[in-house]
Amino acid sequence: MPQRALPVPDGLDGIRVDAALAKLLGFSRTFAAEVAAAGGVTLDGRTLGKSDKLTAGGWLDVFWEERAEAQIVPVAVPDLGIVHDDDDIVVVDKPAGVAAHPSLGWDGPTVLGALAAAGYRIATTGAAERQGVVHRLDVGTSGLMVVAKSERAYTALKRAFKEREVEKIYHAVVQGHPDPLAGTIDAPIGRHPSHSWKFAVTPTGKDSVTHYETLEAFPGASLLEIHLETGRTHQIRVHMAAHRHPCAGDPLYGADPTLSARLGLTRQWLHAHRLAFAHPVTGEWSTFAAAYAPDLAHALEVLRGD
Repeated sequence: MPQRALPVPDGLDGIRVDAALAKLLGFSRTFAAEVAAAGGVTLDGRTLGKSDKLTAGGWLDVFWEERAEAQIVPVAVPDLGIVHDDDDIVVVDKPAGVAAHPSLGWDGPTVLGALAAAGYRIATTGAAERQGVVHRLDVGTSGLMVVAKSERAYTALKRAFKEREVEKIYHAVVQGHPDPLAGTIDAPIGRHPSHSWKFAVTPTGKDSVTHYETLEAFPGASLLEIHLETGRTHQIRVHMAAHRHPCAGDPLYGADPTLSARLGLTRQWLHAHRLAFAHPVTGEWSTFAAAYAPDLAHALEVLRGD
């Protein structure tokens, strides 16, 4: 059984156990929480839970069970659309219910598994289970993703996303009518203080900027076009919920279940509609678009018929 023992550095004073283990040992937050839940974290001999805070200078002992690394399993995804393909990149239209890449705790289909099943070869130095992935979409979000097929594309796209040189346009149906009808939400996002699977607007979070514009207004809901300046996990869902206009169909962030049922939604109405960037090899500005998934189109028909 692996074990680590070390003093808590000053920089982690007052930090939650799960966040601290992620920084110290490279664990995912989920795995760190599992280690704590199994009694594998002690501070000066006292067993800690995942949300307990560390004290600088205390002696930290951590032990855990080895787990197999997530692996890319080739599994066909018939609904995965190939929007563009060349020697260096492939742009896909990801259906809901598909993760970007394998991860511990996820046993469903993935974009990388679907590409492998279709005969695509990804050759980059990215982590083995995330090869070629330069950005991600939530499992419940449909739409456009670009995957790097070559090392030169991977390096260039990683830099472009980091430097905010990629145009990411989403469409979302949210509850109510934002006021103003177009605007910017500039609010830091971090882990939710009491829910490990959620994120929230929090003073200690990372810089997060979302621009939105109302395209259509319906009774009790609005179709928005959203431009992401940053790319935080759940950013649109968190910002719109904090703005009191959660995405329709998104119970994790406060969607009305009655509206979700009426629209036939089993996931958030959120779609990566347009993606544009300089091609990582040719430098040519490239723009891609993806039509709404069938469940999202149906929900719009219901709203327009009201």
